[in-house]
Amino acid sequence: MSLKIGIVGLPNVGKSTLFNALTKKGVPAENYPFCTIDPSVGIVPVPDERLDKLSAMSKSKKTIPAVVEFVDIAGLVKGASEGAGLGNKFLSHIREVDAIIEVVRIFEDKDMIHVHGKVDPLFDIEVINFELKQAGIDKPTLYVLNTSEAADSVNKDFVSKLPGPYIEVDPIFGTGLDNLIKAGYDLLDLITFFTTGEDESRAWTTRRNSTAPQAGKSIHTDFQEKFIRAQVISSKDLLECGSYAAARAKGLVRTEGKDYIVQDGDVIEFLI
Repeated sequence: MSLKIGIVGLPNVGKSTLFNALTKKGVPAENYPFCTIDPSVGIVPVPDERLDKLSAMSKSKKTIPAVVEFVDIAGLVKGASEGAGLGNKFLSHIREVDAIIEVVRIFEDKDMIHVHGKVDPLFDIEVINFELKQAGIDKPTLYVLNTSEAADSVNKDFVSKLPGPYIEVDPIFGTGLDNLIKAGYDLLDLITFFTTGEDESRAWTTRRNSTAPQAGKSIHTDFQEKFIRAQVISSKDLLECGSYAAARAKGLVRTEGKDYIVQDGDVIEFLI
């Protein structure tokens, strides 16, 4: 399954800079509103050291991580839900994503224009959320506080009043990016399971509390429709044993049926 997260916010708060840092993809990030008109899309791997270790253990020819699709959506302004600032077009892009990262500028910089002429994070959030609500958009949201270590941050007393989970990121210096990718992955309550072998080691995505057949569908519909059983071991146990053979000798590889609830970090071999 694929996860698509839209990066939204007011104009000029650092959305495209963040997108560039996440994806290393050169979309415009100049210092003026509405530089981004059409949404840019970037596929970003989810950092997971467990996958790297499994690949090394299995001497895999290929290593394929789970991914998040980030969509850089142009800045929204007050009145967007009524068409202001190409708002209708931008809001239609937001409707196509699974979750929202709302970028909020929390630093002062006299050389960088703010659309409201002042930095007021809670007011900015109120404007964006009002426009999203007016447009009937109610998806999971993570607030990304753009700190910009090169500038002066505003007083952070406001964070206790944020309407949802948040993470601090500096897209220019790259701090917090891995945590942001993981947070985006967690935003929709997703977990990772693995397959590993000589040909490839791969991370797969499924919803939390998925049964083994439901998780198997991420790989191929046959693994759901024709599921018989699954061989399961936690990645932690497998890595500590160093091989499937050693893990089996210790009785750590379990046979699970169709009612088994897949756990984050499971290594699974599906049998059909």
